[in-house]
Amino acid sequence: MDTLHPYTALTPDLMLDAVESSGLRCDGRMLALNSYENRVYQVGMEDGPPLIAKFYRPGRWQDAQILEEHAFACQLQDAEIPVVAPLAFAGQTLLQWQGFRFALFPRRGGRAPELEDEATLEWLGRFLGRIHAIGRSQAYQTRPALTVQTFGHDALRIIESGGHLPAHLAARFSQVAQAVIGMAEAAFATLPALTMLRTHGDCHAGNVMWTPDGPHFVDLDDSRMAPAIQDIWMLLSGEREQQSAQLAAILAGYEEFCDLDYRELRLIEPLRSLRLLHYCAWLSARWADPAFPAAFPWFGSEHYWLERINELEQQLEAMQQPPLWSMPA
Repeated sequence: MDTLHPYTALTPDLMLDAVESSGLRCDGRMLALNSYENRVYQVGMEDGPPLIAKFYRPGRWQDAQILEEHAFACQLQDAEIPVVAPLAFAGQTLLQWQGFRFALFPRRGGRAPELEDEATLEWLGRFLGRIHAIGRSQAYQTRPALTVQTFGHDALRIIESGGHLPAHLAARFSQVAQAVIGMAEAAFATLPALTMLRTHGDCHAGNVMWTPDGPHFVDLDDSRMAPAIQDIWMLLSGEREQQSAQLAAILAGYEEFCDLDYRELRLIEPLRSLRLLHYCAWLSARWADPAFPAAFPWFGSEHYWLERINELEQQLEAMQQPPLWSMPA
């Protein structure tokens, strides 16, 4: 858990000096982009289009873990899969300046994908299938995996010790969270031979940029070993019937390049439940960073935690329903 603001020394001058330490020349223009875990800026260049500078949160990842993510992104890019990979300078993608680690990326624009459109979902499925075909070719050695331990038990421990859960709701929250974790463990236990692979890890619509040439994926910062379905379920929304139709469209494209173990469909609601816990733990663990109280002022309120309890109770019901089912076309 953070005890001091990790970005106190990250001033505009330091960031510009860091970027120029790569040998580039900045024109002085900087635009902060929407990022809380790291600090990300669009930086104007004297010779060429702007670049994206990403300054990693101190203490979150080890160098080897960042470099594994970079290597995966570059591997995908080399396979002509539209993923935004870091730029290399003298063969190095992870740069350092005045105690901060950073990377530079090309700027790639776009809009959010239209997830209501069947053709869009099928297109996304094709690219996810290509990503996973490469993702399963080798394993991460240092990055953590998405497991019930990391996203369930560890998350609950952070929440319970964080001091943000109202005392009169603590027992109720812990009880429902433990029930959710228990059901997630039971679901994973039914897949003893579950394949884990390198995934995007945070494949929601905000991390997919759509252009006239199709989608490209950004921000592999949460990439980790996980079941393939982790990168698929986050693109689903609405009622069960809607989600089943969306899933069918995604898989129609996905399975052109990669087979899905259909037993993983029973993990959709457990993974959704674990993400709810992980998100609460993330906010709690980052509260010492002034950006978080400013952006999430409702965190810690009674209303917020009552909503989370209600969501988890709904997830207990959802995990008892039959899994979404979509047979291959």
